[in-house]
Amino acid sequence: MMSNPEKTDLKNLTLPMLERFLQGRGKERFRATQIFKWIYQHDAGSFGEMTNISKDLRTELAETARISKLEPEAVEQGSDGTRKYLFSLGDGNAVESVLIPIEGRNTVCISSQAGCAMGCEFCLTGTFKLVRNLTTAEIVNQIMAIRCDVRAAGEEIRNIVLMGMGEPLHNLDNVIPAIQIMIDGNGLQLSNRRVTVSTCGLVPEMERLGRELPNVNLAVSLNATTDELRDRIMPVNRKYPLKELLRACREFPLPGRRKVTFEYVMMGGINDSLEDAKRLLRLTSDIPGKINLIPFNEHEGCGFRAPTQAAIDAFHTFLIDRNVTVITRDSRGADISAACGQLKGNLENRKEII
Repeated sequence: MMSNPEKTDLKNLTLPMLERFLQGRGKERFRATQIFKWIYQHDAGSFGEMTNISKDLRTELAETARISKLEPEAVEQGSDGTRKYLFSLGDGNAVESVLIPIEGRNTVCISSQAGCAMGCEFCLTGTFKLVRNLTTAEIVNQIMAIRCDVRAAGEEIRNIVLMGMGEPLHNLDNVIPAIQIMIDGNGLQLSNRRVTVSTCGLVPEMERLGRELPNVNLAVSLNATTDELRDRIMPVNRKYPLKELLRACREFPLPGRRKVTFEYVMMGGINDSLEDAKRLLRLTSDIPGKINLIPFNEHEGCGFRAPTQAAIDAFHTFLIDRNVTVITRDSRGADISAACGQLKGNLENRKEII
């Protein structure tokens, strides 16, 4: 995968970028669309497969460009059908992605960074610090590798969520082109309604995302209803406190009837009281939004604990009774450490590929 790194990896290029790449070599613009379709719709791994392109152009491309690929180092399957994929990036780093099959609607949770710089106290990924950003190609290749697996079962991927390892808005220079490839009609052909970008609250980057990709869904990890608590468990809040974050949510350009998703990880005795539910309602009531309650997934070395079922039910009921759109998310893949906040990209704990 890492051979000939001096060659241009075409999976780092959006369609307009590929057009410019070819035009700079004196080629016709329409060739870019042909090549783009071969890569993303036919999963071509070499230029030799591109039969409607002249042999001379294929030879020239092979000398100056390459088509990268990721293959899972290991795949684990949970008791609920969730699959976790471990991808080696070829430089000693690794990331994990998760396939969540829900009633035939396959959702893929992908990573945007190796490690994470945000340091949220309750998140296992954050304990590994940021190693590096993923390239556009590495982000897209996670989807393409899992798509091969899904298609072997006669199914398709319906939804993409950038909620794996890393803070997507911390890597917008690569995340935005990757999403453009995902939603391009000549690319992966995913609906922008089916792509969700999660953030812990990087306000300027939220504004940039809204300008450059206003049609994707936004999910904001809120997780606390006071600056005091959020400062403690989410260091990003010290720079962009709740008032600024919620202003950015109000100003985010939502198309049609879409809503901001507020993700709220419930931790026992920390943020799961009825007082928290009341404050959450006050904070978000004037923003078109829906609330995802996520019971904390306990992991080794973390002092937080899961909330009781009674606390979850009371919190959920309080919001529902006040006409809030709220979902309590089932914990999927916890038995294979594939649940929210558990991804770690550990190459040393490899398991047999299924």
